[in-house]
Amino acid sequence: MAKLTRRDFLKSTALGVGAITLGAVLDACGQALPTEIRSTFTPLAATDLPPTSPPNPTNTLPAATESPPTPTNTPVIPPDLVVAHGGEPEELVRRAIAALGGMEKFVAKGANVIVKPNICVDYHTYEYAATTNPWVVGTLVKMCFESGAASVKVMDAPFGGTQKHAYEISGIREQVEAAGGEMAYMLAYRYVETDFPKAVVMKKNGVYDDILNADVLINVPIAKQHSSSRLTLGMKNLMGVVWNRSTLHMNLGQCIADLNSLIRPQLTIVDAIRILTANGPTGGSLGDVKKLDTIVASPDVVAVDSFAATFFGLKPEDLAYIVAGTTMGLGRSDLVNMKIEQISLGA
Repeated sequence: MAKLTRRDFLKSTALGVGAITLGAVLDACGQALPTEIRSTFTPLAATDLPPTSPPNPTNTLPAATESPPTPTNTPVIPPDLVVAHGGEPEELVRRAIAALGGMEKFVAKGANVIVKPNICVDYHTYEYAATTNPWVVGTLVKMCFESGAASVKVMDAPFGGTQKHAYEISGIREQVEAAGGEMAYMLAYRYVETDFPKAVVMKKNGVYDDILNADVLINVPIAKQHSSSRLTLGMKNLMGVVWNRSTLHMNLGQCIADLNSLIRPQLTIVDAIRILTANGPTGGSLGDVKKLDTIVASPDVVAVDSFAATFFGLKPEDLAYIVAGTTMGLGRSDLVNMKIEQISLGA
């Protein structure tokens, strides 16, 4: 066997180490070393290598060089409001909440969540736009559990008919229970007389105890015309959590704002899949229904209502409860200055 020179030894060692290193990297990623890499790899000749650094006879340290600046992660500021349109209810809800930072931003692991839809009557299916779309509600329940919620209860107190029948005919019970949530009945003895310390007119009322004690409240009204308040949206939807609703009608706009000064949902989703344009709040004619396939979402209930008002050709200042809520500092109605993200899922 021919004697191996030092030069040949170094070349073969370098080639072997290179192959071993490359194989180790690929093995760490769960990949075998491709044979074509082995067959096409050509080591550099000695003349192709960069010159080595000259010796440092004085044993002095090399001059310090300035370290590159450490990159900083600029925080992403979520929008004030998200409007998603042109898709199916579940996808619209998921995309809107994702744009706000995800459901985990609002629902922590182990949280007890209340979802408050609008289920005002017990004689219409969701097509008549008097009750919240059941797939919107069911999606919210699913997303809460995906974020680690311990429980999700859905409830409302309809003013027409029974809760049981209203839950069923609306289609909401079916979707909520399919998602693992509970349709909870609101019982008369569980309303608690409660002070409203920031209120202007309505200083106290009975408030349902589950609402007072929930870790998270998600408000999910349907957008519809109303004979008294012009529109029912997020702020007015909370009237369903108090016992004596008649007192609110003495000064409806301000009393709705007073209610919202105490009951502060972490998230409001306005269902504008179908909107009721006339004869609200109960409706009854499909001719009054307009299909928009739209969801509006924000942690700011005043902002959500301000935007949803535009579906009916109204401005925020046209609704007394929005004006009162803005004056009380409950949220924003200045749509021009908001960061609004529009998401289109349509073709």
